[in-house]
Amino acid sequence: MKVYEVGTQKGIDSLRAAERDEPTAGSGQAVVKFHANSLNYRDYMVLNGTYGQGGNENLIPVSDGAGEVIAVGDGVTSVTVGDRVCVSFFSAWMDGPFGPQYFGSDLGGGAEGTLAEYGAFSADALVKLPDSFSYAEGACLPCAGVTAWNCIVEAGRAQKGDTVLLLGTGGVSIFGVQIAKAKGLTAVITSSSDDKLATAKALGADHGINYKKADSWAKAVLEVTGGTGANVVVETGGPGSLQDSFEAAAFNGTIGMIGGLAGDASGPLNTGPLVGKNLNLRGITVGSKKMLQDLADTFAAESLKPVIDKEFSFDDAANAFRHMESQAHLGKIVISHN
Repeated sequence: MKVYEVGTQKGIDSLRAAERDEPTAGSGQAVVKFHANSLNYRDYMVLNGTYGQGGNENLIPVSDGAGEVIAVGDGVTSVTVGDRVCVSFFSAWMDGPFGPQYFGSDLGGGAEGTLAEYGAFSADALVKLPDSFSYAEGACLPCAGVTAWNCIVEAGRAQKGDTVLLLGTGGVSIFGVQIAKAKGLTAVITSSSDDKLATAKALGADHGINYKKADSWAKAVLEVTGGTGANVVVETGGPGSLQDSFEAAAFNGTIGMIGGLAGDASGPLNTGPLVGKNLNLRGITVGSKKMLQDLADTFAAESLKPVIDKEFSFDDAANAFRHMESQAHLGKIVISHN
């Protein structure tokens, strides 16, 4: 079978194709024939050697994949041959709080990923796709979708009528808009592109803020929320935007730290608002299989579909990463095997 490997992890050009034997299903495992993958910024970081420990040139990258179960091992009852499934980001984290025991089970980082024709995984890590979903749509759920769900629903405990602030228009933020609308929340989203903001508003965002045109996007958030601020901030920028997130957050709000797209802070952070507003600053490490199942169930119930920006063929995987590098996308980038 054809797989991709991370190689020397010195950039996209390190990505290499390789041939391996097709996997077999061990006890408790299922073999999945992949039909689609989706990319996350974390996958790009892995290729550039800026995520995880690195050093394993033979690692199969990419966490997100969806496909068909073609074989099951002894003791497997949760899935059967022919089931359409996606694989949970942490193959060992089923439910409950995160813990160190789950390190090493993150696909495409600590464990073999999904950018391959076939893969063998614990059957317990598989979630069946909604009947209305294509494989491409199903492949979008496990990392970005679950991250947004965890930040807003689990950690953020957002209640109907609350406001959610999404930074940027990548996969996590666009999922955040959809989750917010499904839960009766007000969604505020930022971007440097008016066109992307228009698309986000068509998807359900209530307010769009161009952070390059606004004197202060944090003040703009306060203005559109009547001075209250956001009850949940999906913080994809990291330390470089955290000071503004403190300002934009509502009293007793939650800031879910997800990424670091804005880079490091330009100076010492003023943590006064963290205390003064009684804020909860929370790290978000994707989520459990239970969260993935809840997300899939909600999308099915609300007739929602993941937003796909562009699809690439399996043989053209490197250009899918280049499209991510360009930051021209809105929503998810998919690699289709068909």
